[in-house]
Amino acid sequence: MTETAAVALGSNLDSPVGDRAANLRIAIEHLASVGRVVAVSSFYDTAPVGYLDQPRFLNATVLLETELAPHDLLEGLLAIEKTMGRDRSSTVAKGPRVIDLDLLLFGTKVMQTATLTLPHPAMWERRFVLEPLAEIAADMVDPVSGRTVDESLRGLKDSE
Repeated sequence: MTETAAVALGSNLDSPVGDRAANLRIAIEHLASVGRVVAVSSFYDTAPVGYLDQPRFLNATVLLETELAPHDLLEGLLAIEKTMGRDRSSTVAKGPRVIDLDLLLFGTKVMQTATLTLPHPAMWERRFVLEPLAEIAADMVDPVSGRTVDESLRGLKDSE
């Protein structure tokens, strides 16, 4: 069964293949290994969150049609990160990275395991996720709150 997943992408380091934008484009190409990319947002230049002593990020979101189960999709995303030179075990949490791929939503799936929580628990508080996602999937619904991405983004703007 095909499901639509929302994936966030971020990069704040140059790599052997190019700059932040090139890293995002290459990651998007690699997503063909785990599904079919049906929408890509613009790229957004954003300040780091959490760990602040690092370069600015370039962020985007993608809608992906996939036949993989959520955990299998997550494994595929982590494999793409590794292929592109990210080693999550040897870096600072929330620190600089060539590529970051986060599974945000997987249809209306709600789940929490040791390795995956859906929807992504922090996405509703992150403008760098909601803005690009609203560009390509404003009507996508949070299966927990029932709010759309656009409603969540407007709520975030109101609270700032």
